[in-house]
Order: sequence, then structure tokens, then C-alpha cells
Amino acid sequence: MSKIRTLLVDDEPLAVRGLTIRLEAFDDIDIVGTASNGREAVRLIKELKPDLVFLDIQMPGFDGFSVLRSLVGEAEIPLVVFVTAYDQYALDAFEAHALDYLLKPVEEERLAEALTRVRDAISQRLAIEQNAKLVELIEGMDSPPKEALTAILEKPVEHHDQRFDPHLRIKDRGHITIVDIADVEYIDAAGDYMCIHVGDKTHILRETMKTMEKRLDPKVFQRVHRSTIVNLDQVKEVRPHSNGECFLTLRSGTELKVSRSYKDVIGRFL
Repeated sequence: MSKIRTLLVDDEPLAVRGLTIRLEAFDDIDIVGTASNGREAVRLIKELKPDLVFLDIQMPGFDGFSVLRSLVGEAEIPLVVFVTAYDQYALDAFEAHALDYLLKPVEEERLAEALTRVRDAISQRLAIEQNAKLVELIEGMDSPPKEALTAILEKPVEHHDQRFDPHLRIKDRGHITIVDIADVEYIDAAGDYMCIHVGDKTHILRETMKTMEKRLDPKVFQRVHRSTIVNLDQVKEVRPHSNGECFLTLRSGTELKVSRSYKDVIGRFL
């Protein structure tokens, strides 16, 4: 099993100790170092080149966001999971392209969820590296065997935009359900909760419409109403209405209204 080289950054020794103990439960995590301030973190990231950094946001002087700004331009930037005592920093964390964020005190289940995201991201990176090596190998061969080359060319290619998570992780009463984004038919809002519709099941996720939109690929998911996001790949029929609104029929038979404010979305079907 390949180890995930991990750096812990927090100005509170007890917080570092607590996270270290929790991470001991995961066999694939290798803690290669710790830093107690932002400047030390930047130095260790450049020196140790970890795969993953658990980064405290609120550090005196040189905070977590300053650490990320200092790494701009580096050839390799590790995956980052922000750790914060204040939920108000969550949105800023995602906008700074952190993979995830954890609230202090860190819960075991929430940590496990974040590490699942880390593994997914690392797997995708490895897939890209493998594809690059394969292309290099083929280009270096004078006459690649016809059978092998044909198998490579005919293999379906999965395209993943690295900015968007291919899964949603939904926590409910201590259990975490992993939902493939491609299987989501539509999402509608109920206050600060999202109803994720997948087949005949509806999952509830605490999140705002604004942050949910940022997690989804706009080439696939589009807002069709102030409280509804639809998976364009699930749309079977578009039916215009005389008042300027439209109705979408999904493969499942579900009918959704496209409000006039979002009628430009219909152009994607034409």
C-alpha cells in the first residue's frame, strides 16, 4: 500500500497531538513532519514535498491562507485540508482550492471522509501520470505490437475535470454514503439543506446552493430554478411553455420547471 506523506501544521501543540493520534488509525498515512507556524510550514513543504498537508487557518501572523499564497508558482503543491475552529472560514477554504476542511475538535468520521477525498484525488493524479507514461512509451517504440496498440486505443477514456469532485459524501446518523456525481438526477434546496435525488432515493446534505454549485461541473450541472440544479445528461425532453417557462423531463420521468430567469440554459439542449 502506497503511503500518503503527510505534514501537520498548527500552532497549538495539543491540536497537533490530537490529530496525530486520530491519523494513527489509518495505515496509509505517514506523518513526515509537523510545523508550528506558517513560515515553517512553507519551508517544510518545499523541503519534504508531502502529498498532503493538514493546515490550520488561524495562526498568528502568517496564517494558513498566507501559506498557500506563498506556494503559488511552485511546481508541485500538495493536497490541502484546512483545519479551523470557526465555520465562517469554510467558504474561504473552498475558494482557496483546499480539498476539504475540518472543524476543531476533529471528529473521527469527518476525518475519514476527508481522507477518502484525498485518496480519490491522489488516484486521479496517478491516473494522469500513468497515461503520460503510456504515451511516452508508445511514442518511443519503433513499431508497437498491433494487438496491444489497438487495445489501448479502443479502451474508453474517462474524463474528469480535476476541479470538481466525482463523488458526494453524505453523512447521516454516523454513516457516510458515497454517491457518484454522474448518478445524480437533480438537486433541490430546502433552506441550508440540499436534497440529492438519485433514482428512487433522496439524500439530505447540509450545504447551501451557492457552495453546491461550486462543487459541480457547470458543463454537466446547471441551475434551472433558484432552488433547483439539474444534471443535463439526465434530461430526456424539453417542453417550452407559453409564459416563457420550460419544463424538462428526466429519464426517470421526473418533470422539472425551468424558470424564465434561467431560460438561457435551454440553449444547451439546442
